[in-house]
Order: sequence, then structure tokens, then C-alpha cells
Amino acid sequence: MSGTPSGSPLLSERLLGQHALVTGAGTGIGRAIALRLAGEGASVSLLARNQTRLDETVTEARASGASGLLHAMSCDIRDADAVVDCLGTAAGALGPFDIVIANAGIGGSNGPGFQSADEPDRFHDLVATNLTGTYHTFRAAQAHLRPKEVAAERGGRRHMVAIASILARIGVVGYSGYCASKSGIGGLVRALAAELAAEEIQVNAVAPGWVDTDMAREGLEGMASGMGITVDEAHALAMKDVPLGRMGQPEDVAGLIAWLVSKDGHGVTGQTIDMNGGAFML
Repeated sequence: MSGTPSGSPLLSERLLGQHALVTGAGTGIGRAIALRLAGEGASVSLLARNQTRLDETVTEARASGASGLLHAMSCDIRDADAVVDCLGTAAGALGPFDIVIANAGIGGSNGPGFQSADEPDRFHDLVATNLTGTYHTFRAAQAHLRPKEVAAERGGRRHMVAIASILARIGVVGYSGYCASKSGIGGLVRALAAELAAEEIQVNAVAPGWVDTDMAREGLEGMASGMGITVDEAHALAMKDVPLGRMGQPEDVAGLIAWLVSKDGHGVTGQTIDMNGGAFML
């Protein structure tokens, strides 16, 4: 935990004085979210399994001129007791949470059931991480949210946001575990949004499509290998299904979340917001 020196100017000050928790903040979308919220003035607690990558995110945030406090700690969201301990420590270090971003997750296929001792079915691990881990995060965070009256006096709300996926909307062969885990997030946020509305806690999900991350690159490599084509050809093929014709960037998702948890997002709750370049339209 430490303060950050002055550097480049903040993107804005709309999250100044707020405390945000971001899980999976060591890489990809999670890192971009942590950097964006810190850049808008929030103090940020960063969780992930890999402490080294978390430390790299903290270093980048400081170099970008983040003004709030930063607190990074290793935590496995599959372990409910560990999550309770980590969130209690984070709240003790930086104060009550205003914003909780449950981003941590894993990807990849799980195959059509148990394969072999060397290649087990990953269904349970995918669900335990992506869905149950999100639930652990939200429930543990409830005990450490800023009191409603204090939040109201400060002119803010409390927010919980989960990261879902376009695969919550569509099915993909071999991805039953990932699709199920991300689909479950939609039901989770709707139920919690109804449950917590009286406390003025907004609960939502964001469902990105293709985003330029290590996970996406691994997916393209698998697609290329299975089809006998190059990764560049796999990328071009994937983009054919995206009307905007481009892969999203982690910063795109971070920008949407920064809006959602700001005063501009008041009144949005129980929603799964699709952000996929038009690849899926309701």
C-alpha cells in the first residue's frame, strides 16, 4: 500500500475519494480497468493470483500519475475463506469499498466430458473460477461496502460489476464450461440487483466480445491449429462476424466500466451490457 506521486494529469476526477476493488487486475481487461479507475482518481485494491503481475500494474498506475492509494495482494477467488480474508485486509488498508469489479476468470475449452487422466474435463474449474469466484467476491465485499448514508452524503452509489462474455449469449462447441460460467453471471447480477436495490447498490455485468488479450490470442491460436490455418487468417475469419470489423481493446471495456460506476451510470442495475462490435445484437 502506498500513495502515488504526481505525474501525468488524471483523466477526470469523477472517482476521486472512492475505493475500488478489481480482481484479476494483473493482466488484460483487469489491468486496464484498474489503471482507468486509478486514472479517474480512485484508490484501488488489486487482486489476482500472480503477485508479480499485480506489482507491474501498480508500477504502471504510479507512472501514469494515479493520485489514489494502491494496494495489491495475491488471492485465489475460488477459495471463499481466502476471499473473505483478502477483502477484509484491503478494506482495512484503504477503507470501505465503493466499487467492486469481479473480473478474475479463466478461459479455454473443456471438451465434451472427461477425456483422460492427462486431459481432464475442466468444466468444474471454469465454473468455480468464473461464476462461483464472482459470487465469493460480491458476497465478501458486501460486508465492507461504504455505508449507504455516507455514500449518499458524498453524492455516490455503491457498484458491483462482473465481467461476462459474448459466450454468455451464444454457444461454442467444446466451450460448455466457459459458456455456462459466463451465462450464470447474468442470472447472478439480476438476482443481486433485485436483492440489493433497497440499499442503493447497483449490480451489473459487461459482456465483451473479442478483446485483444492473452486469452483471445490463445483462442485464435487454438482456432488456427484446429483449422490448419495461420493465426492471422484465424483473426481475419473471426472479424468477419464482427460488423465493426475490429477486435476490442481492454481500454474499451475499462472506459465503459468507468462510466457505469460514475454518477452518469445512476439507474442502471440488473443489466448485462454487450460490448462486442455488433457481433451479437439483441
